[in-house]
Parts: sequence; structure tokens; C-alpha cells
Amino acid sequence: MQQNYRRCISCRQIQHRDRLIRVVRTYPTGKVQVQEGMGRSAYLCPRSDCLSSAQKKNRLGRSLKASIPVDIYQELQRHIQ
Repeated sequence: MQQNYRRCISCRQIQHRDRLIRVVRTYPTGKVQVQEGMGRSAYLCPRSDCLSSAQKKNRLGRSLKASIPVDIYQELQRHIQ
């Protein structure tokens, strides 16, 4: 994989990281945020079917090794629209 390219956790497509939405579990607090912070990251395509698949199969939670609050999914939905 080339530098600055990431894989969507839902559809598994590789894209440049500027085209993906970044979800971060910050260190050391463990708080989950969208698009900001340093820590463990997961990337999602800005498509509603990727978001719904990730939510249904808990792919964000498994990828970040944390429980994902409902308001994070709502914020991701706003980023997509």
C-alpha cells in the first residue's frame, strides 16, 4: 500500500486518506472523536452504506478496541451528508 493511503473498515477499498473520514480513539483518555486527535484510528468511506454496515457489524468498535457511543454515529452521518 502506498504512503498516505488507507483502507475503509467497511468496504475494504483503498483510498487516499484525504477522501476518508477518520475516527480516533484518543490516547490516554480513550475518548472516541471524529477527524481530530492522536491515537488509534479507523477510516470510513463517506458513503451511507459503509456507515450502516460498520454500525451493524460493530466494525468501528472492533477496530478501535472501544465501545462507540451513538452520538459518534450521528456525527458521522452529518459528515456524510
